[in-house]
Amino acid sequence: MAQEVIAVFDIGKTNKKFFLFDMDFKEVHRDYTYLETIEDEDGYPSEDIKKLQGWIKNTFQEALKSKDYKIKAVNFSSYGASFVHLDGMGKLVTPLYNYTKPINASIIDKFYAQYGPEISFCRETGTTREGMLNSGIQLYWLKHEKPDVFSKIKHSLHLPQYLSYLFTGIPVSEYTSIGCHTALWNYEKQDYHDWVYQEGIHKILPSIVDTGTSINSKLFGHQIKIGVGIHDSSAALLPYIRSIDKKFLLLSTGTWSIALNPFSKQLLTDEDTDSNCINYMRINGAPVKAARLFLGNEYNLKIKELEKHFNVGDNYHQSVLFDPNIYQKLKDNFLHRFDWSSLEVTKPKSVAPMDFNSYEEAYHQLMMELMELQIDRIKRAIGKDHIKQLYIDGGFANNQIFVELLAKGLNHMEIKTTDASLGSALGAAISISNVQLDQKFLEKNYALKKHRPLITN
Repeated sequence: MAQEVIAVFDIGKTNKKFFLFDMDFKEVHRDYTYLETIEDEDGYPSEDIKKLQGWIKNTFQEALKSKDYKIKAVNFSSYGASFVHLDGMGKLVTPLYNYTKPINASIIDKFYAQYGPEISFCRETGTTREGMLNSGIQLYWLKHEKPDVFSKIKHSLHLPQYLSYLFTGIPVSEYTSIGCHTALWNYEKQDYHDWVYQEGIHKILPSIVDTGTSINSKLFGHQIKIGVGIHDSSAALLPYIRSIDKKFLLLSTGTWSIALNPFSKQLLTDEDTDSNCINYMRINGAPVKAARLFLGNEYNLKIKELEKHFNVGDNYHQSVLFDPNIYQKLKDNFLHRFDWSSLEVTKPKSVAPMDFNSYEEAYHQLMMELMELQIDRIKRAIGKDHIKQLYIDGGFANNQIFVELLAKGLNHMEIKTTDASLGSALGAAISISNVQLDQKFLEKNYALKKHRPLITN
């Protein structure tokens, strides 16, 4: 007898993945591909949306043919800040523009001059000024820089909702995609920002539905529940929200380290905005206060410098364990010694020479200085909330020194690490299942571990 499963397409900028989960959310199958980018009309790298369509269609049809599995539902998670623009016939009007595509500074200046002041606008919309990464700005850019193209648009769908549209033919908007630094949503008014209405942008944005919405449809002779899609960061947060009965903060680490507080009731302040805090959105439309740090990127840059300076191998840093003696020595005589390359932070008043006795000592110093910044971001995300639990996922969850220093700096909090390799895909499956997970879920599915402090002198 075929096993009942939930299918999920998890579309990243690099890898495109397809999962099947059983009804207990255990992965039973995965497939993935890598698609080369194409160029948009300006020669900038762009997602090959037509090849993506083809891969999704073929992959799903093959899965339906399986005698081992019976697909009961399908949902979609993907990166955000990316619009697919359709005409009245449902055909593509533009390429799927890359959110890193630069926009002429003059058009962005014009926008903020019209709808600013910038700091107030960013506070209201839970954003920082980031060009195309604020996907609403893309619509403004199209309207004012490419009016002939803009006039052809009937619907603008965020990528997760476009993936759903491929299966249903029904255009919708949903909260998590609207809320991911798009500059479209006014968190203070809980509605689209005034500029969206003044520019007439709301006319091409489909009706908003709840993220848990599903549409029952017959696909290739099979009756299947089809989800409306979800933004990947919000999807990755969902298993924690559904399985933890206390307030918590999730520190998602990687190229960006993002401290996510899904319980914040306070609106962002000007100081928050100035410190690179933004809002994401929960599936019910509630804000998630997020404080970002380009930590993984800076870490990689500095590791390369240390490798060259000490003439060690590429992965030597992975072998360095926490040394309480080195830590205490550096702590007792602490000076800032690193000058950051990619972090938008206030620089220390003075930077001491890089005179270290060993790679291990330099590495501990690097981690201590990065941790200063990380703890500041965590405290900003927490704000006035009383949160005692901190979960760490992503690459740095396996870095012993990172976790130990974080626990020392936040000794009032209970620190736990998880291996959330399925992350957003699992969240997408859960979002259309309307289930409350039990408190053992993270332990069973995410290799949950409670941090136990190391003994120090």
